[in-house]
Amino acid sequence: MAQGHDTETLHRRFNTVWRTSLTQILLISIICFCCPGMYNAISGLGGSGQLDSTVAANATVALLAATAASALTLVPPIFDLFGPRVCLLLGKHLAGVVLSLYSGSLLCYNHSHNSAFVIASGAILGVGASFLWVAQGAIMVSYPLPDQRGRAIALFWVIFNLGGAIGSFISFALNFNSKNGHGAFIAIMSGVVVGWLLCILVPEPHTVLRPDGSLAGPPPLSSHKTSDSKSGISMTNWRILFLIPAFFCANFFYSYQQNSVNGATFTLRTRSLNGAMYWFAQMFGGLLIGFLLDLKYLSRPQRAILGYVVVFVTGFAIWGGGLAFQRWENSTGKHQWLDLSNQKHTLGRSGCTYFFYGSFDAFWQSYCYWLMASLADSPQMAAKFVGLYKTFQATGGAVAWRINALGFSPLRQLTINWALLGGALLFAIPTVLSITPSPDSSPREDSGNEWRGRRKDSKILTQ
Repeated sequence: MAQGHDTETLHRRFNTVWRTSLTQILLISIICFCCPGMYNAISGLGGSGQLDSTVAANATVALLAATAASALTLVPPIFDLFGPRVCLLLGKHLAGVVLSLYSGSLLCYNHSHNSAFVIASGAILGVGASFLWVAQGAIMVSYPLPDQRGRAIALFWVIFNLGGAIGSFISFALNFNSKNGHGAFIAIMSGVVVGWLLCILVPEPHTVLRPDGSLAGPPPLSSHKTSDSKSGISMTNWRILFLIPAFFCANFFYSYQQNSVNGATFTLRTRSLNGAMYWFAQMFGGLLIGFLLDLKYLSRPQRAILGYVVVFVTGFAIWGGGLAFQRWENSTGKHQWLDLSNQKHTLGRSGCTYFFYGSFDAFWQSYCYWLMASLADSPQMAAKFVGLYKTFQATGGAVAWRINALGFSPLRQLTINWALLGGALLFAIPTVLSITPSPDSSPREDSGNEWRGRRKDSKILTQ
């Protein structure tokens, strides 16, 4: 009898810990570590590890176009009706299976040069990615308390990019004396299934507890009409509309950095090492900006301005350094020549430039997520904002990869990137200045939303 009571107590304690917002953010981070993190390891090689980067650029255009089409129209209504678990399972099933297919298509391309197979795999992968990213974004920005969202974004960014870093180190080890990426693709494919299995363990928002005892979100909506109505309201929020240029830029620079900098300048094994350092830089950048956006002695409006200043100053400094690197690289007149054995260049201006590019990506995207978190009041609203974010992020990425595939000069690509980033920062100013102080996170009986913050209702989670 006592043993049964102990087992019940242990189960209750486990259930309580499992259904906390922190645990769920850890879980979604690990899920993304297993699939998108591995994909980043492939794409970060420059040309996805191929000697000819054009096929990888065209496949990425197909992937991003499919993501843009589905992230705003298809995924948010499904999230509203069925919750994050169904979206994650759908996304991981498509993305997991097709990521293996995509990796296999690249491996096949090394032998058959069948580019159509690679591009079709990329398009299907994009649909699965939209389900995964919308659910992930909604969990990350809406589950934490208002003044803890910076650290939640930082936690996700570290774990997620650790996948890209580890995958790149695996690739570096396997490619150290290799001219192609066969071993890297085979190794990376083996980690995808674990992420799909973890999706089964994701609970619904109305069963997840925040640190103050409030619930993370309401139950799923009862009809698609309600979902469509809420979607229309969220899309007319002028604050989110002013962020669209920033969303468009969020992945725009990947094609230039990965193909025109890493892919065009370095040997394969050095590209693998650079890729690992790029994702480690992302981890560093995510931690730094997350810490700044949660500073306790600043109000939320003050933190919004601080984050803007950090992104603005570091952005112009890093892209200014990138301009100097690109001019130097152009003056060499060489292609895929720089190896890690040449420590003067790889550990100097070249390596530092690519490292800081990774840090700035973390600054930019983390700040975008934090602004969305400050505007969203529920996981459902966050899903719609993230869907909008992913749509324009993917659209910008598709345009950039197409520019890369068309053979625009690296210097011209850098100029386009820098100009778009500067314009997006100007457009974002009204939204940044409109950020309001954090709401009282304590449970209130008079809240207009019945799901919001009732400890007496949350007790059922531990029974």
